[in-house]
Amino acid sequence: MSVEYNEDQVMAIKDRILEQLELVIDPELGIDIVNLGLIYDIRFAQDGSTEIDMTLTTMGCPLADLITDQIYDVMKAIPEVTKTEVKLVWTPAWSTDKLSRYARIALGIR
Repeated sequence: MSVEYNEDQVMAIKDRILEQLELVIDPELGIDIVNLGLIYDIRFAQDGSTEIDMTLTTMGCPLADLITDQIYDVMKAIPEVTKTEVKLVWTPAWSTDKLSRYARIALGIR
């Protein structure tokens, strides 16, 4: 049985996905990956498959697998999501400009 989601429903699901991703904490910085500006895009398809484009603060980050595993874990809480794929992207390159106001304050960056 397939469900057709309208545009508002898809936006609400993406908002819930972002809320779940705020539970994924970068262990080095102690701040979630959303406020760090590591999430670049979320694509939610009608069949529930979801692709998340994310980056890391540095290439070769040793925590990539840990963070990715945490993403897969938190996505299980969203019933509409049937499959999750995390894609690491490096363009555009991450910079401190992507930090939220909260992350800037927490890290002492102006």
